[in-house]
Amino acid sequence: MIPFIDLRAQYATIRDDVQAAIARVLESGQFTLGPEVAAFEQEFAGFCGVRHAIGVNSGTSALHLALVATGVGPGDEVVTVPFTFVASVAAIGYTGARAVFVDVDPVSYTMDVGQVERAITARTKAIIPVHLYGQPADLDPLLEVAARHGVAVIEDACQAHGARYKGRRVGSFGRFGCYSFYPTKILGAYGEGGLIVTGDDEQALALRMLRDWGQQQRYRHVRRGFNYRMDAMQGAILRVKLQRLPAWIDARRAAAARYDEWLTGAGVENPAAMPYGHHVYTVYAMRCPHRDLLREALGDAGIETAIHYPTPVHLEPAYRDLGYQKGDFPVAEQLAAEVLSLPIYPELSECDQRQIADVVHRTSPQRVSR
Repeated sequence: MIPFIDLRAQYATIRDDVQAAIARVLESGQFTLGPEVAAFEQEFAGFCGVRHAIGVNSGTSALHLALVATGVGPGDEVVTVPFTFVASVAAIGYTGARAVFVDVDPVSYTMDVGQVERAITARTKAIIPVHLYGQPADLDPLLEVAARHGVAVIEDACQAHGARYKGRRVGSFGRFGCYSFYPTKILGAYGEGGLIVTGDDEQALALRMLRDWGQQQRYRHVRRGFNYRMDAMQGAILRVKLQRLPAWIDARRAAAARYDEWLTGAGVENPAAMPYGHHVYTVYAMRCPHRDLLREALGDAGIETAIHYPTPVHLEPAYRDLGYQKGDFPVAEQLAAEVLSLPIYPELSECDQRQIADVVHRTSPQRVSR
C-alpha cells in the first residue's frame, strides 16, 4: 500500500523533538496561548518576512477574523473563487457578507485576475485569492485592481506555506495572509490550528483581542470577540516542524519534478508551475479526462489518491442561495471533473513514485484503447 500521505513516517523523523516539545508544555501547565504560541508566532512571522503573526485555532478562523478586522459585515460582498475548499467561502458567510465568485485560470487553477474588476461593485469590501495546492495566485495585477477600487486583499494561503510570489512569501502581500495547520498541510499540527500574518500594528492588536473574546486585558472586553485561541501544544509542535519546512518543501518540489518527467506521455496534464511563483506542491493535482478509470486502477494497485475538489462551491447544496448555476464557472467545473491528486510527501520513495507513474502510463487512454 502506498498511502496518500504518511504522517507516521514524518513523525518517526522528528519524534524526539516533538516529545520534548510536548513535555515542555505539560511541565509548564500553560495549555492555551502562552510562551510556546508566542514563540511560534514570532518564528513564523520571521519566516514569512512580516511584522506580526497571530495564532488561532484553525485556518477557517483565520479567514473569519481577517474579514472581521477588515470591517466586512452584512450587506457587503467579497470576491473569491468557487474552486477551493469550502472554508474559503464559509468564512465570508460567517460575517453576514455574500461571496461573489469569479472563475479560475485553466493553467494555474488560481483566480482569473482578468475577471475580477467586473465582479466588483459598490458593496465589495474585500478580495480573497486562494493560493491553491501550493501555487501562488498572480498577485500584482490583483493588487492593482484592489487599490483602484479601495478594497482589501486577504490572501488565503492555507495550502501554501512557504510558497513565494516573485521571491516573496505569499501571505505578505495583502492586508492579511491566512494559514491553516490542519494535519495534512505541509506544516501541519497534531490537531487543528491556524494563523494570520499582517504588517499592520493596529490590526495585529485587534486580531489578538478578537481571537480571545475581545479582551484588552483579562475581563476587560472592548470588542465582541471569539474563542479562537491556539493551543499551546500545537504551537510547540509547530515550532519543531517549522525548522524542517524548507527541507520538506525542497523534497516536495523534487518529487513533483520526478512526476513531471515520468508522467510525460501518460495522457494526463501535469500541474503547471507558473513563472512568477515558487510552487510548494501541497497537492500534486493533475488533470485527466479518464479520472475515474485511473483512480480505480491506482486503487487496485494499492495506491491511495484524492480529489481536491470534486464539486465547486457554487454547486454545493449548502450554497445554492448564492444564486449560481451549473455552467456559470466552466473552468472550475471542468477542473472539478478532471483533477486527481497523487501521493506527494518528503518520505515518498522514488521507487514508489515509479510504481505510481507506471500505473498511470498503463491506464492512459492510448493503451486502454488498443
